Amino acid sequence: MATNLPIRRVVLYKHGVGYFERRGGVTGSDTLHLDFKARDMNDVLKSLTVLDLSGGSVSAVSYDSTKPLEQLLSEATIRIPEDGSLTALLGQIKGARVRARVGGGQVEGAIIGLESLAVAAGETSVVRPFLTLLVGGSLRTFDVLDIAELEFLDEAVRKDLEFYLATVLSSYKKDSKRMSILTSGEGEREVFVSYVLEAPVWKTSYRILLDEGEPPLLQGWALVDNTGDEDWVDVSLALVAGLPVSFVHDLYNPRYMKRPVVEVQTEAAAAPVIPEESFGGSMDMMESEAMPMMAAPAAAPGRSKKMMRKEASFVGGPGGGGGPRLREVLEQSNPVTTLTKEVGDLFEYGVDRPVTVHRNQSALVPILHKPFEGRRVLLYNRTTREKNPMACIELKNTTGLTLEGGPVTVTEDERYVGEAMLDTMKPQDTRFVPYAVELGCVVSVEDRTEDGPVFRAVVSRGTLVVEYFHVRRTKYLVRNKAQRPQVLFVEHPRSGWELEKDMPAPAETTDGFWRFKRDLAPGSQDELVVSERTRGHRQYSISSAGPDEVAFFLSQRYVDAKMADALREVIAIRERVAALTRDEQQLTAERAQLFKDQERIRANIESLKSGVSQRELAERFVAKLNEQEDRLEAITRELERLAKERQAAQEELNRRVQSLSSEAAF
Repeated sequence: MATNLPIRRVVLYKHGVGYFERRGGVTGSDTLHLDFKARDMNDVLKSLTVLDLSGGSVSAVSYDSTKPLEQLLSEATIRIPEDGSLTALLGQIKGARVRARVGGGQVEGAIIGLESLAVAAGETSVVRPFLTLLVGGSLRTFDVLDIAELEFLDEAVRKDLEFYLATVLSSYKKDSKRMSILTSGEGEREVFVSYVLEAPVWKTSYRILLDEGEPPLLQGWALVDNTGDEDWVDVSLALVAGLPVSFVHDLYNPRYMKRPVVEVQTEAAAAPVIPEESFGGSMDMMESEAMPMMAAPAAAPGRSKKMMRKEASFVGGPGGGGGPRLREVLEQSNPVTTLTKEVGDLFEYGVDRPVTVHRNQSALVPILHKPFEGRRVLLYNRTTREKNPMACIELKNTTGLTLEGGPVTVTEDERYVGEAMLDTMKPQDTRFVPYAVELGCVVSVEDRTEDGPVFRAVVSRGTLVVEYFHVRRTKYLVRNKAQRPQVLFVEHPRSGWELEKDMPAPAETTDGFWRFKRDLAPGSQDELVVSERTRGHRQYSISSAGPDEVAFFLSQRYVDAKMADALREVIAIRERVAALTRDEQQLTAERAQLFKDQERIRANIESLKSGVSQRELAERFVAKLNEQEDRLEAITRELERLAKERQAAQEELNRRVQSLSSEAAF
């Protein structure tokens, strides 16, 4: 990119973009050039801001088209081959006016042509190119090798040559597009350029130093990557945490609207079409909206004017073993100041000193070095590790900064003891940071589930519902084998059950766990029983309950004596309905048997022939049929009566069942 517009400020974001500021000087109507990768052009065109800070103006910004190089070169009026470039060029621009410096003088004329002539060189001859110019009214020929300087006087030829050379030059930088900023003004001025590009996400890593008798110390480092084609030399660097909205929109590729094709009507002349008057804005307004504008810059993330107090010294990482103590080394290190600023939901870290990151390199940048409120504790989670708790730092963010998530390396008494991952933390947030397994503490777990006593019984709409609690008891048996007191937090999962009323309240509650705090003496054992309960219920149908069930309900106090008497009355009515139903079934079965016998008797009568003995038998069958018909009529009347009684009894049963209502609480 252009050296007269160096990068002065870089702001990197967590959502994959970077904000870049450039400043540089221009004189008169200089043109500034910036080179971008083709894939970055959409972001640049969406966010580019250009300002002349010294009273001049920016007349336009032009950039390379999307046409391939071969197509651009094919459209050029001048072509220069790899071999014989000078002679080939001069041969293409016949008629162009030039000024040639030959020897000690200058000659102006128009190019007539270029020819090769043999020139004697000792006993042999060599072929040398000669340029023929029309100078005034005469032709003059000059040896091309004697021409020290050749200046093109025709503006069109000079621009065509510059375009060709610039196009060829851009081909050496693969997938690169040039943007030209055209300025106008007088004297030396300062130009400001800013834009947003896709950039690697900056990362964070932390160091926690634990020393006996000293407050814990937190170091923070930012990891930044320069994947661009230009070095960042002494730039002002800021790092923004948060997640603003960002997207890619295609502004670089040309857009075309599909237009209708209108055929010329040759058989008759067409009258002109007069459009109706629009109720919208004027034409001047529409044109002004369509024109590209160099507006004032969008609000760019700036450095905070309010500086936090200077923080402690900074070192490169955890040490160990002998030599000066880490904290003594920290006191001797250069102080580092981090400038911080709240920007809505975003948080900005501003590095107080210039940063240099060369192209295709990365750097660690210090952003934090402060003591914090915290202590070493144990955290047990059965699903994380069944037998042992994790050693953790109970970290309260008293640094005043928003801490981005990242890996943490923990040292204790100048020795490495483990690693952890830290989630994003706002100021005053408290988190557990587990970094190692505590083998000096052993935990065993026992589970037991049972049904508790009924606490409520309700009779309603023919159903007895009894409610009780399912009770689950989890016993944690902890043995602290270490020879130092320890603080243990037991994470018990929240599964929708509630703690029993006699349970002590948990020290903390999260979305998924209750945390119970236990103080462990050296070499001691401790027991924690977590009792939970959830509601359960059983249902009994009143209409199908028998005497034994009623006796059970009464003995369990689900119902009182009055309700028990009502239930017995229901049982009596139900038994009466059952008896009537049995009587109906017996009569129905008897009637079916009579119908079957009548069919047999009628068949026998039909088979009898004439004769005294047959007539007597037939009369006997007829008498039997008459008798059965009388019985059938009686059965029909009886069934009608039983049906009415059974229906009335069933209605009485239903009414009694639905009317029963009671509630008992225990």
